[in-house]
Amino acid sequence: MDRSVYTVLGAATTQAFQRVQLTHDLANASTPGYKRSSATRPESAFLNGPGFPTRYQPIVPSQVEFIELKPGPVQETGNPLHISMIDQTVMSVQAPNGNLAFTRRGDMGISAEGFLELGNGLLVLGEGGAPITIPADSEVSITASGEVFGTLINDPAADPVALGQLGLRDASATDLVRRQDGLFEEVTSNGEGGDIAPGPNPPTLVSGALEGSVSNAVEIMVNLLDFYRSFETQMKVIKSVEEIDQNGSKMMASVG
Repeated sequence: MDRSVYTVLGAATTQAFQRVQLTHDLANASTPGYKRSSATRPESAFLNGPGFPTRYQPIVPSQVEFIELKPGPVQETGNPLHISMIDQTVMSVQAPNGNLAFTRRGDMGISAEGFLELGNGLLVLGEGGAPITIPADSEVSITASGEVFGTLINDPAADPVALGQLGLRDASATDLVRRQDGLFEEVTSNGEGGDIAPGPNPPTLVSGALEGSVSNAVEIMVNLLDFYRSFETQMKVIKSVEEIDQNGSKMMASVG
């Protein structure tokens, strides 16, 4: 009975973090460029204390969410400020705390101050970590390598002017984790953000299109139902073990 209770409790504890991930995925089913993440695998830990020396419990040593840069569905929008990043390309933005972090979100626009920003209000950063400024009355175009050009609307015959270079990185050789603010950073950054080393592949993008979320609401709901059924089964097992223990105690008392 001792081993049964600890085994069931260990499974319930591990699944609690999985439930948090599923609800997070469901909440971001319509977020452009949203990526799923995988948690660190549970490890077997020996529990020292009263009872039999056979109690091992699966635990999650840390709630680290490694980003899975699996491509999502791409939809053409025709908006020159919308981009869809290819393969494992990520883009640098300014996090709410001011740090440099990365994202796959590409629904860009121009702020009232003339800066390039995402749909959630975060500033898009260029090479060197500075925001990209868009002059007033300019028509913007973005190349496949992330170069930003502007052409005056009143003078369309003029040559495009280079406005900056998006801070794109190939993350195929870097382990990225999800921050508290939902952005990405290198696993060793510990919440401090910062640039990452360029990967072996050239970072590229497609302009005039948006990458959708990789989360499927129907699939997540089915997984949540399976989770709750599994949780109910685990609680029933614990209740059954408790009843067996009580019956055993009564039997021993009656014999005594």
